[in-house]
Amino acid sequence: MSIQFLGMIGHRLASEIIPASGPLFDKNYIADFARAHEAAGFDRILVGYWSDQPDGFLVTAHAAAHTSRIKFLLAHRPGFVAPTLAARKLATLDNLTDGRLAVHIISGGSDSEQRRDGDFLSKAERYARTDEFLSVLNNSLTATEAYDHQGDFYRAERAFSAIKPLQSKLPVYFGGSSPEAIEVAARHADVFALWGEPLQGAAETVQTVRAAAAKRGRDIKFNISFRPIIGKTEKEAWERAEHIYETAQKQLAESGYTFGLPKPQSVGAQRLLAAANESDRHDKVLWTGVAKLVSGGYNSTALVGTADQVSDALLDYYHLGIDSVLIRGFDPLNDAVEYGRELLPLTREKVAALSRGKRSA
Repeated sequence: MSIQFLGMIGHRLASEIIPASGPLFDKNYIADFARAHEAAGFDRILVGYWSDQPDGFLVTAHAAAHTSRIKFLLAHRPGFVAPTLAARKLATLDNLTDGRLAVHIISGGSDSEQRRDGDFLSKAERYARTDEFLSVLNNSLTATEAYDHQGDFYRAERAFSAIKPLQSKLPVYFGGSSPEAIEVAARHADVFALWGEPLQGAAETVQTVRAAAAKRGRDIKFNISFRPIIGKTEKEAWERAEHIYETAQKQLAESGYTFGLPKPQSVGAQRLLAAANESDRHDKVLWTGVAKLVSGGYNSTALVGTADQVSDALLDYYHLGIDSVLIRGFDPLNDAVEYGRELLPLTREKVAALSRGKRSA
């Protein structure tokens, strides 16, 4: 079993420690950022979704036009585009990117965020809608003739998509820690995405999701997200982490950030915050300083240490059956370059050595 590395690109330079600069839609930065990930050896890059930011379909298309090998993971929220149309958009984009696309379905963990785009459903209703959305989406992506659909959220007559993905199967990523989310993942997801929890919590989630998928005769893969902070020595890495915390705290305060729970309906955010409140350090090198600062609002847990220490920590999750890792830095572009130089090849070699050991045993 190999290991996959995902990165994440934005549409302009910004992070918790770097004030946003340049145009909101910075075409040159998007292209440079995507190329940096490709040169660093990443397998795939995530393009996120926000209710007030540039359209991810177009960000992905632009990034793909300036790369040739790296794959993409496009975040998409059900509810704003009919699944029949979403299928055609995704299939078209997969053809445009030469079969390099996957989709990350996000039901939404914040009522206020959803309402900005006109969605007033409850969290439970959003997951029910996602379940139906994915069923219709799959029908459109695979059906060889027109079909009818009548459900609680969508109706269609003689629906058909003439364009199909270039890939035989468009990979579907999905995340969420609530029982409703796990049920949707068990039915539809190819890859279940976790935020960077301590090992015990991640192991429990993997076991729960795997069992739910098995009941439906399905196998499922797993991805987990971290923010590695690497130093030449352990001391240097922790000094960098402390500087990042102080800088992020100052920048967030100056921006008017309220330091409340940004995703109050997100069980995943609640789990991260609970871990952060328990301790700012877990396992070998897991650090929750920034996660606590942003109230567990997104993938904000860090792995802090030398490249060797961080890669060993990643192997601990790999042994749980998590063979895909999304990593992004607090200095986004420069950190992606550093990961490609220091972390990715080292971790891949350790995984390869494990595989060789198993074959010779």
